[in-house]
Amino acid sequence: MSAPYFLEHIWLIPLFPLAGAALMLFFGRRLPKPAISTICVGSVLVSFIYALGAAVTLCSWPAESRSFEKILFQWISAGAYHTSAGLLGHFTADWGFLLDPLSVVMVLIVTGVGLLIHIYSVGYMAHEGGYYRFFGYMNLFMFSMLMLVLANNLLLLFVGWEGVGTCSYLLIGFYFHRKSASDAGKKAFIVNRIGDAGFLLGIFLISATLGTIRFTEIPAALLAGHFAIGAGVLTAATLLLFVGATGKSAQIPLYVWLPDAMEGPTPVSALIHAATMVTAGVYMVVRNNGLFRMAPFTMEVVAVIGAATALYAATMGLVQNDIKKVLAYSTISQLGYMFLACGVGAFAAGIFHVMTHAFFKALLFLGAGSVIHAMSGEQDMRKMGALFRKIPVTYRTMLVATLAIAGMPPLAGFFSKDEILGRTFGVNHLLWFVGWITAGLTAFYMFRLLFLTFHGHSRVSHEAEHHLHESPSTMTVPLMILALLSIVGGWVGIGGRFEKFLDPVVGRGAAVTEGAMAPTTEYTLMLASVIVGLAGIAVAWQMYIRNTALPGRIAASCGALYRLVYNKYYVDEIYDAVFVNRTKDLANTLWAFDAGVIDGAGVNGVGFLTRLIARISMWGDTWIVDGSVRVSSRLVWVLSFPVRLLQTGLLQSYLLVMVVGILGLFGYYIFLFRH
Repeated sequence: MSAPYFLEHIWLIPLFPLAGAALMLFFGRRLPKPAISTICVGSVLVSFIYALGAAVTLCSWPAESRSFEKILFQWISAGAYHTSAGLLGHFTADWGFLLDPLSVVMVLIVTGVGLLIHIYSVGYMAHEGGYYRFFGYMNLFMFSMLMLVLANNLLLLFVGWEGVGTCSYLLIGFYFHRKSASDAGKKAFIVNRIGDAGFLLGIFLISATLGTIRFTEIPAALLAGHFAIGAGVLTAATLLLFVGATGKSAQIPLYVWLPDAMEGPTPVSALIHAATMVTAGVYMVVRNNGLFRMAPFTMEVVAVIGAATALYAATMGLVQNDIKKVLAYSTISQLGYMFLACGVGAFAAGIFHVMTHAFFKALLFLGAGSVIHAMSGEQDMRKMGALFRKIPVTYRTMLVATLAIAGMPPLAGFFSKDEILGRTFGVNHLLWFVGWITAGLTAFYMFRLLFLTFHGHSRVSHEAEHHLHESPSTMTVPLMILALLSIVGGWVGIGGRFEKFLDPVVGRGAAVTEGAMAPTTEYTLMLASVIVGLAGIAVAWQMYIRNTALPGRIAASCGALYRLVYNKYYVDEIYDAVFVNRTKDLANTLWAFDAGVIDGAGVNGVGFLTRLIARISMWGDTWIVDGSVRVSSRLVWVLSFPVRLLQTGLLQSYLLVMVVGILGLFGYYIFLFRH
């Protein structure tokens, strides 16, 4: 195949997983497991090959020309109109695909990490029911995310956006026989719909203001509209877009669905947290960085929400005992870092952290899955300990990922997190301090997880101890590949190479430019981030290895504060009291009105009248109603005769009356229109 072939056929990249999903959902029940594995893993492998071919081709072009758009057909056309900026708009939405440096990074993350997760799933789900259904949903998830990152306009991006939301509902609730899993799926779906309502309004406002929703046309429309920086309409539009991002990427206040998403199988958690869905909000903000730069207030909101979420989620990660819940709050915190980067104008740094985070977070979740697999389903870290000898491959790979997320050099997380903190320091010292404290907390709770799980004395039950074993190669090989990527993945950012690669899409950042920070300041900040990480590790070592009684004493001394954090600040309970239960009350009130008034006086009343007349019976020369009420035979005849004619009991007669009535209404309105 010639190189241009891959660019001309980028539309096939999402199509392969879609084909796999269709085969599974229509014919998967009849297929053996090896065939299911081959089809579903193979479809993602082919997508990865095509993505890699397209990326290599695009990177061979000059930097200023690295953008390729493939439009298959015009999807929606709504005619011409005048925008609020006085521009002549013609609303169209193509079914088109855009490949540029930003989408290259994202499509390689999605297909590459997604492929490793699919391979891992073959071993992890080998003995689970619904095997074909699981892989069908996973392939559909891949299709949706690839549509999202390759779409050339906001509306097609929204199709992928809604697709990953639907797939998350299906996969989080995969074990639908468990009420907790089905509830978690519904919670994820509903919370994301709230955010998506804001996102959709943002798309409408951008279309009405600029006359286009195509990414390649938005910069020119901004110039043609002569918008001032901070224009109210752009601030409103970007804030609405960000509402969608807070839902999809689990930021305050719409983060509450993500911890409960751990009810799904562990590979699902890895796919949602590392390669798909939760990174969608960050990608959307970076993709629309031109709009966000024009709205400084929105940028401040993004930065503050990102920093607050990073710290807030990290505090909850300190006290969780479920191994997957710790990683869930870690993801929310790391996503906060990404939005912090975007909010200070360091969009390239945000995407850099998306990439490195995909490596070590996928590794952490898959490693946790390997632990759970070895422990026969146990997820409570208090029932683990001393596992490093029993599952050595899992331990070593998770150690690499833990060092990476703690920001230890020279692993991937060090480079991306240091870039974010450095850029933040140049804009806002307070936000940098929040990010710096969060880095220390991250190192602490991640090494708490590592020490409780793999070190100390064994707390494994007698039953589980007999089944302890290392995972099969289908699970450990992806772990080793991800460990390698977690080591070397950050090196692409040395010398600003990653940022230069993204320059055609995101530029240099509004607030901080290359060379703006003195080398001594840069090295000092780098040293500070390493020191706070080492401090977090040292405290975790002291509390969970040297003096294991210390955590209990601290928890007892903190009392109400510890309970507040342990119960996740009671946010779910507050949401239930203020929103969920009040919505239920409204629904019950409307139901009572419907049952009492609509059904009672309307539907049931008409039915009662019909039954009343139909039950009139003749006795002698008088008519008796229900054996008590005497009425005139002539009156009864007048009342009952037309009703008896209408109540034939034949469905086709009723339909004929409805059609005649509808035609009569149409005729009446046509008559009114003509006169």
